[in-house]
Amino acid sequence: MFDQNELRFEMVQLLDENGNGDEQELASFSDEFLVTLYRWMRKVRVIDERLLKMQRQGRIGTYAPFSGQEAAQIGSVLALRKDDWIFPSYREIAACLAHGLPLAQIFQYVRGRVMGRKMPEDLNIFPTQIIIGAQTLHATGCAWATKLKGETQVSVCYFGDGATSEGDFHEALNFASVYQVPVIFFCQNNHYAISVPVHKQTASRTIAQKALAYGMKGVLVDGNDALAVYKTMKQAVEAARNGEGPMLIEALTYRLGPHTTADDPTKYRNAEEVEQWKRKKDPLHRLRVLLEKRGLWTEEQEEAWVAQVNEEVTEAYEEATANETGSIVDVFDYVYGKPSKLLQEQQQEVARRKQRKEVR
Repeated sequence: MFDQNELRFEMVQLLDENGNGDEQELASFSDEFLVTLYRWMRKVRVIDERLLKMQRQGRIGTYAPFSGQEAAQIGSVLALRKDDWIFPSYREIAACLAHGLPLAQIFQYVRGRVMGRKMPEDLNIFPTQIIIGAQTLHATGCAWATKLKGETQVSVCYFGDGATSEGDFHEALNFASVYQVPVIFFCQNNHYAISVPVHKQTASRTIAQKALAYGMKGVLVDGNDALAVYKTMKQAVEAARNGEGPMLIEALTYRLGPHTTADDPTKYRNAEEVEQWKRKKDPLHRLRVLLEKRGLWTEEQEEAWVAQVNEEVTEAYEEATANETGSIVDVFDYVYGKPSKLLQEQQQEVARRKQRKEVR
């Protein structure tokens, strides 16, 4: 008889909550890399906090904050090549920025502008996916195309624990494993899919162990340990690039803020739980402690960096709001590479209706 207790996944961790770890292991990371990693994490924390305030001020639309998940996103995306593909959900702004997306375009997106969804031609990022779990299929398809074309890019799909309850997730993993395509499924298990805790999403001990059912490798990593995330993703990407097939990574982390600005998390989780993750498990804290031990970061550097990022945010917002062009008619231009006849007819009809409305 099958015993689920035999499915044991040890969590990969290099830095504990106090910034301590095996010195020999930590020595493999250069000072330059550690500073770059922390600067990115601190940068996106500032950006996230500013975006949250801007939403409350009515300057942007509904927003999904990601504070608490910086190590998972930045640690994973820095392990990629520039030409690797990423498939984000609505909470992966940090990963998109670190992969090259201009901050001004983020503002266009959160302000509901059409151009906010049009990715730069030289950037391998698919448009943000709002439908839960749908990007798993897109990533699998892209990876399959990459394999058929003999290319070397790897596709990385980001999603939350709630997405593992969707049929798309299971179909994508099954297909990816059967065809051995170069895709990494990166689950940020932040404990809550809106108000639903992870233990109501699945009865399995971990999300990582679901990989076994599909014949692929699964890894559980401390999602608040940026170094462990980087190392895990680096190994997964290299394996996929070398034709060893897909992998499922579960990054155990925590969403410090609300699901979106339309959510009230106090209705489904207690303040003590949130405070514990803020005070003891903040991903920025443990990495900064390591930097300070090595003499690589000071309070003066922190203040200067935060001030610089705040200036960048202000400039990007002003740039985005000064160039808000486009209309509902333009939406049809970014659905398919080559628009179908039906799509063209719909666009023409919308244009006629818009013109009649403006004439009146």
